[in-house]
Amino acid sequence: MIISLLVAMDERRGIGKDGKLPWRLSSDLKRFRELTMGHHIIVGRKTFESIGKPLPGRRMIVVTRNPDLRPEGCQVAASVEAAIETARINGENEAFVIGGADIYAQALEIADRVYLTEVHAEIDADTFFPEFDRSAWTEKECSYQPADEKNQHACTFRVLERNLT
Repeated sequence: MIISLLVAMDERRGIGKDGKLPWRLSSDLKRFRELTMGHHIIVGRKTFESIGKPLPGRRMIVVTRNPDLRPEGCQVAASVEAAIETARINGENEAFVIGGADIYAQALEIADRVYLTEVHAEIDADTFFPEFDRSAWTEKECSYQPADEKNQHACTFRVLERNLT
């Protein structure tokens, strides 16, 4: 099973502000939907709460240390590793880790692929994607989206795959 991180970040690795996405990027949301539809999504509790509900057409696994948390329509796991194992047991071929920062940090070392949206701006963010060694990854795809009426900022979509050692 492929373990993929799906993240949009600004030029300083900012990914959020006050528990929300700090931008409006229609093209990024469309890409997110297309990539994750029909797959398992692994998400931390705080990020899940900011989304507010299970996303249609996907199986959400919420990572939480609270054994009593049972969000309707979701599975729960005590760790990122347990969430990945749940997806594997369910027959998943590519599971998507979608945040937040702590979940990304835990998953980064075991991820096979990163679907990265680089937002060409510096946002007043309070949550950041962890630093990572770009030389450990090979870019497989790259496309540019200019800013327009549906996309607040220009961005570049990249697909990175971990280098085999």
